[in-house]
Amino acid sequence: MVFNTGAALLDAIVLAAVAGEPEGTYGYKITQDVRQALEVSESTLYPVLRRLQKDGCLDTYDREFAGRNRRYYRITETGMAQLNLYKNEWRIYSTKISDFFEET
Repeated sequence: MVFNTGAALLDAIVLAAVAGEPEGTYGYKITQDVRQALEVSESTLYPVLRRLQKDGCLDTYDREFAGRNRRYYRITETGMAQLNLYKNEWRIYSTKISDFFEET
């Protein structure tokens, strides 16, 4: 993609991916889901997950899988509020850009 991805857009997409899994989801699956919208590496994603957790948007829990612990991420009420804000802002932003392109 030729457009740079800002932190807010990446946060919004990660929150949307996690929100789609009510019981929570793990890092690799989040990476795969986010890659449907943006090309992102796991090394980029994990700092985003940690920041969203620190900001109270995500919480975590561990569950055993195939003999080892897997960390799961679940969206919080704060995270849902932030996601809804991002969704509303995206609608406004994308409409303005689309309208501008259609006028030129």
